[in-house]
Amino acid sequence: MDVRRRPLKVDDKVNKEKRPTLPTPKASDALPLPLYLTNAIFFTLFFSVAYYLLHRWREKIRNSTPLHVVTLSEIAAIVSLIASFIYLLGFFGIDFVQSFISRATPEAWDLEEDDSDIISRPPAPISITTLSSAQDEDVVQSVIDGSIPSYALESKLGDCRRAAAIRREALQKMTGRSLQGLPLDGFDYDSILGQCCEMPVGYVQIPVGIAGPLLLDGFEYSVPMATTEGCLVASTNRGCKAIYASGGAASMLLRDGMTRAPIVRFASAMRASELKFFLEDPNNFETLAVVFNRSSRFARLQHIQCSIAGKNLYIRFCCTTGDAMGMNMVSKGVQNVLDFLQNDFPDMDVIGISGNFCSDKKPAAVNWIEGRGKSVVCEATIKEEVVTKVLKTNVATLVELNTLKNLAGSAVAGALGGFNAHAANIVSAIFIATGQDPAQNVESSHCITMMEAINDGKDLHISVTMPSIEVGTVGGGTQLASQSACLNLLGVKGASKESPGSNSRLLATIVAGSVLAGELSLMAAIAAGQLVKSHMKYNRSSKDVCKAAS
Repeated sequence: MDVRRRPLKVDDKVNKEKRPTLPTPKASDALPLPLYLTNAIFFTLFFSVAYYLLHRWREKIRNSTPLHVVTLSEIAAIVSLIASFIYLLGFFGIDFVQSFISRATPEAWDLEEDDSDIISRPPAPISITTLSSAQDEDVVQSVIDGSIPSYALESKLGDCRRAAAIRREALQKMTGRSLQGLPLDGFDYDSILGQCCEMPVGYVQIPVGIAGPLLLDGFEYSVPMATTEGCLVASTNRGCKAIYASGGAASMLLRDGMTRAPIVRFASAMRASELKFFLEDPNNFETLAVVFNRSSRFARLQHIQCSIAGKNLYIRFCCTTGDAMGMNMVSKGVQNVLDFLQNDFPDMDVIGISGNFCSDKKPAAVNWIEGRGKSVVCEATIKEEVVTKVLKTNVATLVELNTLKNLAGSAVAGALGGFNAHAANIVSAIFIATGQDPAQNVESSHCITMMEAINDGKDLHISVTMPSIEVGTVGGGTQLASQSACLNLLGVKGASKESPGSNSRLLATIVAGSVLAGELSLMAAIAAGQLVKSHMKYNRSSKDVCKAAS
């Protein structure tokens, strides 16, 4: 919160200087004894009376005394057991309740308290985070001196937003550098706890533009793209316009299977070969599939591919994963199979759950050839008049440029899966907007763009083939509010109840269709000599960003 929004009057300053700062109330203040001593008493009482009652009841059983006949001391013991159990059930009671009280305290949003804190104590020149109380200042100091680990703030404070503010302030004081410009408020930090980001100090704002409508397989889609590159959304939008004017694009899902490839080692290459033959034997597949599929109701093993290097064996498992991207799901299934194989191959040494034969977040020929995630092909026929009026070029020039640039040029460069103009641009923008893993843009952007003159050279046939689009509509960043809204815009939010996996497959085809539009427009801009001119117009700012930020 920026305390400079409302300047204080002189009378207000005087009154606030006289007002004493009240300490933050704690639930433990109601106890006559210190909290640690109270916990110790109830802990000891619980186990003592439990032992006493068990000992008494064992004697009654031996003496054939009815259990419901109890003495005064046993009644007292039962009452003490129940009381201590209720206390311990609250996870040592007071500490657990205190986390909720501190979370509901209005002081974090009290502007007057913030102002009085600033007036009574001169702020550090680099500090812009408004802390809610003197208690928070103490926590900041504890983080700085190392008595409280920064990563443990959420669990200790029970308030994710407060933890982020304290961590941010401690970071600024330790580094001597300001985080002004990096927003803190306006974000749900509880939504990322334990699933998206650790030790947050704020969030980065990325604008989201809309390209479209993209007419794909008879349906229109408004495609959200999160990017800071000027011209990208505008160019993709022009490609969508050209596709729409020509009757739309068509797509087909070729494969759907996420992979994980552990590496195992044996004492000899002969022994590693035995496991290879065992895994590739069709007679053993059904048994292995049953073991693998136990990991999830959506995981279904499709096939196993092995590659051997000396006495090391790389085992590439491929399975469907429903609407999830599926890395965790396939990893659990692989672990089940490895545990099962230890029975028949006890000498197998598992080196790692991933041996890079998967291959995840790296350019790899195995993904380019075999595919990973969703493999999609998308095509469109662009009419001659659309090429001329919308794209400002001609069919023959586009075909020649594609051959020399995307095919021959990429071959000269030794490209691996990069036979395209800028597929990674569109893939990255959609991935960020819809909560995908941005690092998987590496293999998801594998793409070959083909162009051909048809109908006696009048019209243009364009296609993109993308063998490894790795997307999901559940899990990870897809659950965050902004990303979830973008998925909802596309009609693929969450898991499909009617047909599990259909939402993620549709998202993959939308990505491919958007890449098709982006490729078409950029190639046309290059062919018409408009690339530099358009970037000078839309990708350069005359605004002083430093002054704007201040």
